[in-house]
Amino acid sequence: MRNFCTLFDSGYLSRGLVLYRSLLATGEDFRLYVFCFDETTYNVLSKLKLDRVVLVSLHEFESPELLRVKPGRTRGEYCWTCTSHTIRYALDTFGLPEITYLDADLFFYLPPSVLLEEFDRSGASVLITPHRFTRRYDTSRRAGIYCVQFTTFRADERGLQALDWWCERCLEWCHARVENGKFGDQKYLDDWPTRFSGVHVLEHLGGGVAPWNVQQCDLTLENGRIRGREKRTGRTFDVVFFHFHNVRFLTNGYIDLGDYHLRTSLKRLLFQPYVATLEQAALDIRRVGAATDPHGMRPPAVSTVQSLLRLRRRWMNNYLHLDEFNRL
Repeated sequence: MRNFCTLFDSGYLSRGLVLYRSLLATGEDFRLYVFCFDETTYNVLSKLKLDRVVLVSLHEFESPELLRVKPGRTRGEYCWTCTSHTIRYALDTFGLPEITYLDADLFFYLPPSVLLEEFDRSGASVLITPHRFTRRYDTSRRAGIYCVQFTTFRADERGLQALDWWCERCLEWCHARVENGKFGDQKYLDDWPTRFSGVHVLEHLGGGVAPWNVQQCDLTLENGRIRGREKRTGRTFDVVFFHFHNVRFLTNGYIDLGDYHLRTSLKRLLFQPYVATLEQAALDIRRVGAATDPHGMRPPAVSTVQSLLRLRRRWMNNYLHLDEFNRL
């Protein structure tokens, strides 16, 4: 059985539920440890009675060290600060031999074991996932070479050495700005393949397909699987998961897909089904928590800069009313 953990608050409730359901649909044998970053999340998920899910409340999880730095971090920065600590907490509290952290906005099309079997064969103790940025979107100097999205640690000497170092660094500094070669929790991973022994960089191209790298490949649906073909090399692969970064629902009925160029065929293949699953998840969440906003909806543009960004996204067909989006 594979062990996974994730963290989110009520603004990501629909995404977190869809992540869980996508894992379930792959047939993977797993347990998902969900760190609930507010009471609404804990209460709603408790009422949904999800098999294979273990809920951890903030009251259970937060240590004195985390509570000490919490007032100086934004909500997002505090989540980043806590990522490494959720991994350590799950390993220690539940006596797990290994665990994989998942961002809540991932969607799995194949069992994660497809990727973890590569990790098993490597004999390593830590697995990290490269961003594989498309050149025009390459922000690795700022955001890091690797993405925290899918990160595995074994509870052995090598794994815990890297994990404890990461926990300590994130307590010292974890902010949404570039400072002395640091950015959030993610830039710390840049030198891990040389800083620590037993670190494996994921090679499977189907792990970590995302808006910032999908331009490098062609994706098609073949026999029920999402197949990718890398344009530069011609290599083919099965998409294991896609990272639906920055898919935002707005209070005016629009959806915002962000600032990456996405082909209409890709929106039909991946984004429309994903949004439909989010909408269904929202209905299920509201049945047990009627006052809950499961998407974390945001208001439309409130400044000149935001308005200009919306115009650009509109030009890219990335800022659309949901009815328009569904008709693409």
